Parts: sequence; C-alpha cells; structure tokens
Amino acid sequence: MELSFEQLKSMVVFAQIVEQGSLSAAAKHINLSRTVVSYHLKKLESQLGVKLLNRSTRSIALTEAGDAYYQRCKVITEQAHEANQQIENFKNEAVGLIKITCPVNVGLQTIVPALNEFRSLYPRIELDVILSDSVINIMKEGIDLAIRGAPLADSGLQAKKLATLPTCLCAAPDYLAKNGTPLSPSQLTSHQWVIYKLTAGNLTLKKGSREFTVTPKGTISTNNAAARTAFVEGGHGIGRIPTYDAWPKIKSGSLIRVLEDYQLSDINVYGVFPPGGADTKKLRLLLDYLQTYFNRQALN
Repeated sequence: MELSFEQLKSMVVFAQIVEQGSLSAAAKHINLSRTVVSYHLKKLESQLGVKLLNRSTRSIALTEAGDAYYQRCKVITEQAHEANQQIENFKNEAVGLIKITCPVNVGLQTIVPALNEFRSLYPRIELDVILSDSVINIMKEGIDLAIRGAPLADSGLQAKKLATLPTCLCAAPDYLAKNGTPLSPSQLTSHQWVIYKLTAGNLTLKKGSREFTVTPKGTISTNNAAARTAFVEGGHGIGRIPTYDAWPKIKSGSLIRVLEDYQLSDINVYGVFPPGGADTKKLRLLLDYLQTYFNRQALN
C-alpha cells in the first residue's frame, strides 16, 4: 500500500489518540476538532481494513493490530519531533558548519585572524573557508557567508555591513625616484598605475570641499589584491591599497604614501548570505563577531 501525505497525518493523529487516552484529549493536544480527529481514525481503519481501537463511551483500548500499528506511528512521531528539535538547535545553539568565501588578500589579512579568535570562542562551530578572488554564486555552491567589498547586485541575497576600511595611494621609493612624486591630483594622470581589476574605474580624491576625479591607467592589472600590492612594491606604478595592507610596508619603507593630505573613498565590507541565513544562531554570532572585530581593529 502506497503511503500518502494524508495517511501520514492520520498516523500522527492516531498516535496522539493512544497517548492522550481519548479522542477529545487528542483533539485538544494537537489543536484539532474532535470531529476531525474522529475522521482521521475512521479513514485510517478504512484504508488499512482493520480495527485499531475498541471504543466505549468512557475508554479506548488498542486491538492487537492497533497496538502493532501504534508502535510504528509512535516512531514516526518521535522522529518528526527530533527533526524539529534539531532545526531548533541549529537556530538557537552555536553548533554546526559555516561555509565561508572571501577574497584572498582580505581573507589572509583580516578574516582569517578574526576566524582564529572566533573559533576559540565557539569550538563547536565548524568552519570551511574558501579564499578566492572570483565572485562565487553562493546559492549554487551552498555558501553560508561571502565577504564582499561591494553592495548587493543580486536582490535575492541579504547583506550586513561589517566594516569600513580606509585606503591610501602608495608607490615604491624606486618608482618615485625615477618618475617623480605627484604633488597634486592632476599630476596622477601622467603616472603609471597598477590596476586592481575588481575596483577599476575612476578614482575620486577629496580635500576639504573640493573633489578631483582621476582615471588610473597602467600596463599591469590584476584581480588579486596581494599581487597588486606586490607589483606596487616592485616599482611598477602607483596603487590604491587598503591601509591595513599598506601600513606595515609604509613603516618598513618599502612603500611611500602619495598625496596623503587627500582623502580617498573607503572600502565597505559586507557579509552576504542567502535569504534566512541569519536565522541560525551560528551565523548571527559570526556576523556580530566580525563586526565587533573590525570595529576593534579600527580603534587600534
């Protein structure tokens, strides 16, 4: 006999009749009318072709067939309850796997250090970290969280802003010695640039109420942020680099800030996730922690 969804519902109702001791008590427990509960019992007995309960005005008693059938219905009800409880655990407990993707350089420089701390606090949360400069389809690849440096392009996803990262213009000492140090935004157009393809386009510099727009041009471009910084260090041109990446190299003398009295636009970092992803406690904890971590780093 093929099992239908309606029969499955009737099996759950039958289990409740037995466990609650009467049709009326079962109806109250599962929030159905007594008539509906009675309908499910009669339909089940009709479909099975056997009597499951002996009923009197005051009591019910399982038949031999009814007792055997109840044991199976009880297992189904318990398994359904366990399935619901497992989902509640995912929503309310800090357990389970989080699959994360982020760009290579920002991952190594900021996300991985943050995840090191996070994992120490929540050892029951498993992490699968994918470092890639390609924009991965997170729905297709089953990604729980993508770290991205741009607003959402796909309205089917959700996002939370995690940080604002300042940027600066830098060049190697050798490059500036050979090509001169630009003293104004207009002089930038005569210089070679190392182009980072993920943020290529016009560059806006601000000083007070004045704005200047520059279109960087160069013979080297890359989609990898670490490679961009390495090419700038190698003396191949000027680059716009996140301050967290540039600062250690500025202190060591391998990079020099250019036009540091001008302000560049910041990079906004977002956590992007599938609809409803933040309903789980594990992802809520991670998003909140990353936001706190970035804020803490900004104060240091």
